Amino acid sequence: MMPLARLAIPQRRLLRQPLPRRLPRFFQPTNNVTIIPSSTRSFATPSVAPQNLTEKIVQKYAVGLAPGKVVRSGDYVSIQPHHCMTHDNSWPVATKFFSIGASKVHNDRQIVLTLDHDVQNKSEANLRKYANIENFAKQQGVDFYPAGRGIGHQILVEEGYAWPGTLTVASDSHSNMYGGISCLGTPVVRTDAAAIWATGQTWWQIPPVARVQLKGVLPKGVSGKDVIVALCGLFNNDEVLNHAIEFTGPEETMNSLKIDDRLAIANMTTEWGALSGLFPMDSVLKSWLQNKAAEHAARNSSTQHPRMNPERISSLFESARITADSSASYAKTLTLDLNTLSPFVAGPNSVKVATPLPELEKKNVNINKAYLVSCTNSRASDIGSAAAVFRAAGPDAKVANGVEFYIAAASTLEQAAAEKAGDWQVLVNAGAKPLPAGCGPCIGLGTGLLEAGEVGISATNRNFKGRMGSKDALAYLASPEVVAASALKGVITGPGNYNPSAAAVAFNDASNPSTSDAASAAAPAAESETQILPGFPESISGELIFCDADNINTDGIYPGKYTYQDNVPKETMAQVVMENYDPEFVKIANPGDIVISGYNFGTGSSREQAATALLAKGVKLVLAGSFGNIFSRNSINNALMTVETPDLVTRLREEFKGEEKKLTRRTGWKAEWDVKRSRVVVTEKSGKVWEMKVGELPPNVQEVFVRGGLEGWVKGRLEEVKN
Repeated sequence: MMPLARLAIPQRRLLRQPLPRRLPRFFQPTNNVTIIPSSTRSFATPSVAPQNLTEKIVQKYAVGLAPGKVVRSGDYVSIQPHHCMTHDNSWPVATKFFSIGASKVHNDRQIVLTLDHDVQNKSEANLRKYANIENFAKQQGVDFYPAGRGIGHQILVEEGYAWPGTLTVASDSHSNMYGGISCLGTPVVRTDAAAIWATGQTWWQIPPVARVQLKGVLPKGVSGKDVIVALCGLFNNDEVLNHAIEFTGPEETMNSLKIDDRLAIANMTTEWGALSGLFPMDSVLKSWLQNKAAEHAARNSSTQHPRMNPERISSLFESARITADSSASYAKTLTLDLNTLSPFVAGPNSVKVATPLPELEKKNVNINKAYLVSCTNSRASDIGSAAAVFRAAGPDAKVANGVEFYIAAASTLEQAAAEKAGDWQVLVNAGAKPLPAGCGPCIGLGTGLLEAGEVGISATNRNFKGRMGSKDALAYLASPEVVAASALKGVITGPGNYNPSAAAVAFNDASNPSTSDAASAAAPAAESETQILPGFPESISGELIFCDADNINTDGIYPGKYTYQDNVPKETMAQVVMENYDPEFVKIANPGDIVISGYNFGTGSSREQAATALLAKGVKLVLAGSFGNIFSRNSINNALMTVETPDLVTRLREEFKGEEKKLTRRTGWKAEWDVKRSRVVVTEKSGKVWEMKVGELPPNVQEVFVRGGLEGWVKGRLEEVKN
């Protein structure tokens, strides 16, 4: 029997019991709910049942649990995050916030607004949007950081909003970065952020948790960036897709990973496919927090920092330190020996293609542009590492002829530290072009983007085709040292401070499904019919349009250059959808077609337009081998239906394997999703008909679609409560 296809909706694990036809509790008025300061939250669990670190933190921030309930991976919980950050997308979030009938944020201490993505854009429209966001922050009394202050993720870390042992979310896919300081950071989408503003809460399904056991120590010349690039390349078959990750290892190993290394690793667990990446609370973290508190105190000796201060740090490690239980369960365990690592380079145009630097150097890859920017690797330590490369080359060292080297600090505080050390000026004197603290080229905005035919190397987190400029450019990812050395030499190379190891990279995938999982997979599915709500179709059918690729990311679906343009007409969205994946898609696909793709469709950023642009094109249903979690969340929130059909992907690839490769193909096959029977019926071009079982779409989820998405659903229910 072929494995069952799955419906890519969060509710699929709840099908063992009837689902209530009512709005989840976190969307009800919550005037009686208050945010509990992290310092007063209990770390105790309601029983002695073992939990991993992820489960323990979620236990603290879950609300409305039944007495004695111990949360586990797979559970759906209402969460009340410690903080919620939005950035340039704050105005679209505010628009949703007002449209659902809200007028005042539930808790002004929970919300943080930052402006960081399009800070170089001085157009009237962008400045007006920024002014609207700032005015909203003032009116609501929430903390606000203006354009040029830094990247939101860095601000949350250095200003103490992201705090060890807490759960903090942001409407940005790189919220995982907070895990570098043992804060469970995970992304939400704009509609979720609006719900948090209005109610203080949203929902989350606790992911399966993968343990990554590190051993050995980082060799000289190898950084945290090399660790995560290597992990993305070595484990590149979706081993951690939609998982939470916990990094563990002996004390010697963890001591070799400084906090800036951990932040870079956690940041790029997003690109690895994970929903979070947690490091432990240890002595390295304690020292870092103490140093940051001292830096804040030195900047303002008259006033103690409200969050990053010695008293809070002492309390954290004396009475509130949290660790995973020794007998905690994990979905899988992966191992990596740091001793065997060399510098790694990802690309071109994929984080899952990772090459040891010594191998890539042999290819003598010329570059046109180099970038030391982004929340991943533009802290003072990264700038210092890059400056050291130029210092070692002598006082007259310059950026190579024909190469443009762009630098931007993660925040003004990090830039000030780099300037104090003299590192910033070393790079500028060498010919680097400084940009304001912000995202800029990483998201494909502002100065210095890659042009057609150019090759770039960057210390950022993504090198998706077209993300940093032209889709006809090649982008590589590497550590700050390698980026600087490449800018200096004009080819992809290292600074020469790495001593190659004779050993191959040592890693292992010790994944084993639990007995209960295996039994569940073997159990036959019970045949039953699903109730269909009035207004929801019993079936959806159309011709299959095959986008034959895995890991089609959100930049491929909806280019980043449009993401932060507000009020883009649906007609325009329909014209640019899938542009970076295949410019011919819009000519091939027609309204009513069913798009089918490979695995991990929609990986990448939290942009909702990846879903709404497909809807604008007239696509109502997307099939895939699997979906990126955040795309699935955006789809259900915006009424785009998604169904996982891995067997259909396999069959299509068998059918067309002997033909010319096409990015987008009209197959001539028909598919019908029979919602009532929870089956997809396929009619091949030859006339052969077959079907597969898929997950059920229960009535309460149908209601979201009937109401036009989660925003309309919440609005309708709030109006019902008022009446």
